[in-house]
Amino acid sequence: MDLINYVHDQLTENKNIPDFRPGDNIAVSYKIIEGAKERIQTFKGNVIQINGVGATKTFTIRKMSNGVGVERIFPFSSPILDEIKILKRGKVRRAKLYYLRELVGKKAKIKERSYSKKS
Repeated sequence: MDLINYVHDQLTENKNIPDFRPGDNIAVSYKIIEGAKERIQTFKGNVIQINGVGATKTFTIRKMSNGVGVERIFPFSSPILDEIKILKRGKVRRAKLYYLRELVGKKAKIKERSYSKKS
């Protein structure tokens, strides 16, 4: 079992990826290669799920584009990932937010998590 964990540790790069959870609203900047040109495009949306462990860890983002729901799965260890920014922290009680697929309008909104300062 330790050998498997050792191989996973060797395969995963230590990128500076912020700590986010399902329900958070993030912007992922990723590289797109078109022929010989390379550009960076951002995908902004809510994190629906985080799946896997180690080198196989992925996260799914959902956004609405012209009234159509668009989901995209990104591997944590992908070389196309450029940057991840956390825009809002969401307050949810589940790890997989598949129920958002059926909701529209204000019902599909995720409440923002608030932090209280303790003296």
